[in-house]
Amino acid sequence: MLSQLAAAPVNHVLRGETWALRKLQPHAGRTARFDVFPLTLCFTVRDDGQVAAAAPGAAADVTFRVTPPAAIRILAGDESAFGEVAVSGDGEFAQAVQFVVRNARWDAEEDLSRLLGDSIGHRVAQTGRGVMQFQARVASSFARNLSDYWVEERPLIARRPDVDDFVRDVDTLRDDVERLAQRVDRLASRSS
Repeated sequence: MLSQLAAAPVNHVLRGETWALRKLQPHAGRTARFDVFPLTLCFTVRDDGQVAAAAPGAAADVTFRVTPPAAIRILAGDESAFGEVAVSGDGEFAQAVQFVVRNARWDAEEDLSRLLGDSIGHRVAQTGRGVMQFQARVASSFARNLSDYWVEERPLIARRPDVDDFVRDVDTLRDDVERLAQRVDRLASRSS
């Protein structure tokens, strides 16, 4: 149901970017699944490059898993957030979808100017971009603050230097145990 609702705006963006339709056409009939907890969207590429909601029970050819904060950052235009997307399945299809997602842009300003006029459409679009960027900064700041709280105030997560020290101590202990085992073996072989 959700995929059916999302297909219309996705196709609107694709129709505005004809290169994106051409990029997806060779993958007609393939299905992409997007998991953004708690939502799942499944789209099948049509012959013309547009998408339709996947048939119930359709197997996904490629799956993209992304956390909600990363999804917000992607929508806000943060390129580094794409590194947080887990991809599995058909590599060629995945690359085509990723290329389209990274480069296709909804020209909201154009759509708004048709409805409201050029100057008001420009101002509304500019305000919308500012809100999206603000949300991305808030989500990033909240995640950093939460991490700092769990590390410093309520130690639920170990600090990086503490983890490095622990790993170093474990390595030293392992080496010491190996040396001790070798000594025991040498002493045992001398006594026999």
